[in-house]
Amino acid sequence: MSKKSKSEDDSPARMKRKAYEEELRKLQARLCHLQEWIKQKGLRVIIAFEGRDAAGKGGTIRAITERVSPRIFRIVALPAPSERQKSQMFLQRYVEQFPAGGEVVIFDRSWYNRAGVEHVMGFVSKEGYRRFLKLAPTIEKYIVDAGIILIKFWLEVGKEEQERRFHARINDPMRQWKLSPMDIESYRHWDEYSKARDMMLEATDSKHAPWYIIRSDDKRRARLNCISHILATVPHREIRAEKVKLPKRSDKSKYDDQRALKGRNFVRERY
Repeated sequence: MSKKSKSEDDSPARMKRKAYEEELRKLQARLCHLQEWIKQKGLRVIIAFEGRDAAGKGGTIRAITERVSPRIFRIVALPAPSERQKSQMFLQRYVEQFPAGGEVVIFDRSWYNRAGVEHVMGFVSKEGYRRFLKLAPTIEKYIVDAGIILIKFWLEVGKEEQERRFHARINDPMRQWKLSPMDIESYRHWDEYSKARDMMLEATDSKHAPWYIIRSDDKRRARLNCISHILATVPHREIRAEKVKLPKRSDKSKYDDQRALKGRNFVRERY
């Protein structure tokens, strides 16, 4: 890590790495308990992440999913729609990804693309945009009434912090893949995205599917606050797992498993 990035990560205003890692470990252990509860009870959970570019959605999602099973916590990050998908009902390709029993689906950007990037960049007509804002609460009422737990997060990053993160992506070869042409456009249209955010929240922050805003200038605090909220939102209890005892290996058919590997191609041990 460069001196510059280290000083930014560990500045006095931000949570210290050691304290963050200690709390994250505790919360991730609780996520594992939540996972077992969801699996056993057949719950269906959707977590939708929205926010400006560089708000920290990807890092937050990684913190949530790092220690749980990808078979239960499934990440969905849909690409731009194909020509065929453009002719479908707007929500169709999202509904196809909805969870079955015992699953959590995390949307790294969701159907709210229509209220954000599509609206600001002119990818949807004004009529289509207004129709989405009108119908989204009704559709989400149907989702919730069907028994799905729906959690919607908006990660709120400040203007200066977003600029700092964009510069970090520009200057760090390991982060440059994160910077897309659409990111550059979003940087130019800060005020338009602010207005789109406020209109979206006004129209779709409903009692049955409320928005929860997380300030994400400090990524570490944002991740911990997000996981804590998920744990508090999904009712669950810890399931005590029976302690597993490994059986003795059978020695009835002894076999030299290393002998057959002699002469095979092994990767050079450089480390």
